[in-house]
Amino acid sequence: MKNEFKAIVINNIDNTYTAALQTITTDLLPNNNIELDVLFSTLNYKDGLAITGKGPVVRTFPMIPGIDLVGKITKTTSNEFQNGQLVLLNGFGVGEKHLGGLAQKASLNSEWLIPLPVKLSPKQAMQIGTAGYTAMLSIIALEKQGITPDSGDVLVTGANGGVGSFAVYLLNLLGYSVVAATGRLEQTDYLKELGAKQVIHRDELSTPGKALAKERFAAAIDSVGSHTLANICASLKYGGVVTACGLAQGMDLPASVAPFILRGISLMGIDSVMRPKSDRVEAWQRLAELVESSYLDKISTEISLPDVIEAANNLMAGTIRGRVVVNCQL
Repeated sequence: MKNEFKAIVINNIDNTYTAALQTITTDLLPNNNIELDVLFSTLNYKDGLAITGKGPVVRTFPMIPGIDLVGKITKTTSNEFQNGQLVLLNGFGVGEKHLGGLAQKASLNSEWLIPLPVKLSPKQAMQIGTAGYTAMLSIIALEKQGITPDSGDVLVTGANGGVGSFAVYLLNLLGYSVVAATGRLEQTDYLKELGAKQVIHRDELSTPGKALAKERFAAAIDSVGSHTLANICASLKYGGVVTACGLAQGMDLPASVAPFILRGISLMGIDSVMRPKSDRVEAWQRLAELVESSYLDKISTEISLPDVIEAANNLMAGTIRGRVVVNCQL
């Protein structure tokens, strides 16, 4: 039937949590002002948590996961968009409390969408996904605080992760000297290929440290939090800036005010979920100008909807490296 489509559907009935590929009908979609065919989505860590049930990500059931998507509009009552237009979405609770992108169709609020940049194909945008988008938001924040390539070394923590690897790559393209921190030193050659000038072990930063340490970095992009973020603050040069966009080590921040009042450092929070439209457009335009297609092909694998459940389990088991792009129309 014409109104049927395939989707990954998560349910929790009588405390039995399930995720499966199902065929559902369009009348189950919410009544938003944009309907579209989903062309590509991705499999992010948050999607892996949702699909496997290993994290309390899903707020309502049944739920279609998928926090990213690119789609072609099939029906709209919005004055901002038109039928046939390609649009891009990251965040806004889609895939958590609103039906998400791991499906062949979606119904969305126009406020959540931006036009797909002309220089990016739908697949390329999802090869970048929330990881690259968050890294770009972090770099823009550093730039707006006056950090330039001449400022000195920029530290990137969690450098083998999605945000971290994109941050290393993008900073290098922009001419920055990058120090990458990772728990996997066997990936040193890979990180240097991305553009890291130096690779250090995360243990240098992950244990309780001094309120003030040697001035070492002009800036940092941190996706780890906890003691790591505290030690970064203590190690920034005078006027240094650190962006915080993750909490891999923990949500706590056991830091001192000393670096803030004695060295005038800044700590910038990076939220990618509810970002104003103007910020999203700026970040994606920058990504479209900077990112090379050869890099995207090297770091990503394409799968189809029937492969998503298995891939989510592999992602949570740590056996997948790089980006997983989902072709939703296959």
